[in-house]
Amino acid sequence: MPYVSIKGKKLKLLIDEERIKSRVKELATSIETDMGESFIAVGLLKGSFIFLADLIRHINLPVKVDFMWVSSYGSKTISEGHIRILRDLSMDIENQKVLLVDDILDTGYTLKEIKQILMLRKPKVLKTCVLLDKYERRKVDVEVDYTGFRVPDAFLVGYGLDWDEEGRNLRGIYAVEGL
Repeated sequence: MPYVSIKGKKLKLLIDEERIKSRVKELATSIETDMGESFIAVGLLKGSFIFLADLIRHINLPVKVDFMWVSSYGSKTISEGHIRILRDLSMDIENQKVLLVDDILDTGYTLKEIKQILMLRKPKVLKTCVLLDKYERRKVDVEVDYTGFRVPDAFLVGYGLDWDEEGRNLRGIYAVEGL
């Protein structure tokens, strides 16, 4: 495998492309079974876009897609626990089944707050799906319905996750070494 780096830092492969593909298919099967009918998939930008696209392509139900763009980081590597909505939903989710999709669950602040905001809009069902769970960094309790992988406390890039907008296009999930 060629040397992979960003900003002069070496990247260590944690989850390869084939494992991601396989797990995404498994998650899609579970979501399809549980939802049972059409729903709205809401992706949190920017990190979730690749995961969300791959996920819904494996679901054989009518799926509408919308996005929220939220920011929860004061610096590029440390979560501050405060979110800002930079772009809100364009669809009304009242009385709809909704699947909230995020790339990574870290402290839990963002997912918990977004779930609370969406529940105020009275969806019929609100389920959550995250690709990665950094469980050991959790600061608040938040329930997730579908989780791809539990990962260590490391700065991760690839498959939609970035470091200052670099690395999103990597097909695997990598840990940045030396941070």
